[in-house]
Amino acid sequence: MEVKALVLTGFGLNADFELQNAFAMAGARADRLHLNDVLNRKAVLEQYHILAIPGGFAFADDIASGRVFANKLKFELREQLSDFVQGGKLVLGVCNGFQILAKAGLLPSPKFVQSTTLSYNDSGRFEDRWVWLKQEESKCVWAKGIKALYLPVRHGEGKFYADSATIESLKKNRQIVLRYFNPAKPNSKAEYPWNPNGSMGDVAGISDETGRVFALMPHPEVFTSPQNHPRWTREKIENGAGLKIFQNAVEYARKKLV
Repeated sequence: MEVKALVLTGFGLNADFELQNAFAMAGARADRLHLNDVLNRKAVLEQYHILAIPGGFAFADDIASGRVFANKLKFELREQLSDFVQGGKLVLGVCNGFQILAKAGLLPSPKFVQSTTLSYNDSGRFEDRWVWLKQEESKCVWAKGIKALYLPVRHGEGKFYADSATIESLKKNRQIVLRYFNPAKPNSKAEYPWNPNGSMGDVAGISDETGRVFALMPHPEVFTSPQNHPRWTREKIENGAGLKIFQNAVEYARKKLV
């Protein structure tokens, strides 16, 4: 049987084709469905092993980034999402998708209670640049075997924020997956622009306690081939490093869920 990934679309999400392509390159059958189609046929979620929410500007980031889309998930698809996660399936949020999962309360724990947020960048402007990421010692199945990544960010509200108790819980449970870092000072706090938004603890991506629900602000789906790299004509780039994230997910789903 094939691994099936569902990529949500609609209301301003705009990186759905890239996300669909990344899953297809990793060996999954990836479908794009508008959120309204899922809400009108809620049982359709049962057909999939992976759910992914792409980047963009859902509902024009009205009220706050991802808030309205998150409320739709929380109040109209809660039972189905809960069953999906409890069934051992995988969830990914990228950029706006991270904002949505956090505000729906699916991260850092899928209890539909918000405890973290992504707020306005410290720079006070939209950041569009490539950044370095390093993996912490985490349980995240999406990041298996990844030590460092070079990926692009493109967001205005990417500053990860949580209270001290939540941060300590994330550390204790190994839920901090990726941090921004300066490769010249890998063991030091990442200053701007290495940390492009001022995230607490340089946090760029987190997972739930199981490691199956994962979200990050940088975009792995746009670095799936060497030609995506900004210096591919000047340096020898052997592969699209972001693709490994999707290969990990498909491999996990094939072994555990199909």
